[in-house]
Amino acid sequence: MAATSLLSLPSLRLTHRLLVPASSSAPASRSQFQTLAAKKAAVATGTGEGGGGGRGAGGGLLSVLDRAMADEEEYRRARAQVQRKGVEVEGYAIEGVSVGGHETCVTVPSLNVAFDIGRGPLFAVSQDYLFITHAHLDHIGGLPMYIATRGLYNLKPPVVFVPPCIKDDVEDLLQIHRRMSQVDLKVELVALDLGETFEIRNDLVARPFETHHAIPSQGYVIYSVRRKLKKQYAHLKGNQIMKMKQSGAEITDTILYPEVAFTGDTKSDFILDPQNADALRAKVLITEATFLDDQIDVDHAREHGHMHLSEIMEHSQWFRNKAIVLTHFSNRYSLEDIRQAVSKLQSKLSSKVVALTEGFKSDYR
Repeated sequence: MAATSLLSLPSLRLTHRLLVPASSSAPASRSQFQTLAAKKAAVATGTGEGGGGGRGAGGGLLSVLDRAMADEEEYRRARAQVQRKGVEVEGYAIEGVSVGGHETCVTVPSLNVAFDIGRGPLFAVSQDYLFITHAHLDHIGGLPMYIATRGLYNLKPPVVFVPPCIKDDVEDLLQIHRRMSQVDLKVELVALDLGETFEIRNDLVARPFETHHAIPSQGYVIYSVRRKLKKQYAHLKGNQIMKMKQSGAEITDTILYPEVAFTGDTKSDFILDPQNADALRAKVLITEATFLDDQIDVDHAREHGHMHLSEIMEHSQWFRNKAIVLTHFSNRYSLEDIRQAVSKLQSKLSSKVVALTEGFKSDYR
């Protein structure tokens, strides 16, 4: 498949509604659960509250048991939330892990795509299309393993998209692995440049957009392709439209609807670039927020080619997305730090923001 261009496509006008992700109240701490569990055990053996073998006045045994069981259930719900592998927003299941400097790989299985491949996780292997944003190892280091594993499972060679400036180096890298491992790493490597469009299937295309990281980088927008009857034919009846279509007349416009956008690592500059409007109006924007608090300021984030959460708040008026999935948090943060920071976003943002927290430590692990 070759990169193609879809020209003269009309601009899109999308309706916008806010996505309100489910939120859970802060669960009891593990220590609280263990304390109540200990009480439960003590009562059960006749050594705790409600002495006399746990038959104290006022149903002491049942009361403590109920409290312990309720707290255990709350703990299990919290733990299940912590161990969740992905998120679901606007009808898209998004799975992945993105820890700043360690590993990034995010998949959208319904689109058959993966973005970046830091360590070659198994959940990405089934995706036929892989989009690489830049050449830092935590975003491209797993590429040979991803290709090799697909070969091991007899899957067809994947299509891997890279910024044109790194294509030759990626080819050299794969050649080195072929020589060392004596394995034929079969892949279709595509240098997809800004302004080019690649057809994934007849109703789905991809385009890169410019991002601003410490090294050359680009993000990607995945579009659904739809055909809409041209306005001048809107008054015609069905049989008239059919006759025109059979005569070979072009009666529809091709319209691209931005569905999912992925930035990879970038400074906030991408937000203010008019060329990136589609990324900011995609149904779902997956973007980074490496730093969250005052311990690391905006200048430090920018110096290293990253975004600070405060910049997302500062530029909130530009986000027309229905949902925003934040990724690539620094490993210095815990899962609770991330949740707390996101909860402090202004209401216009917090109602549509979800954090991808797989890989971060929590009190419930």
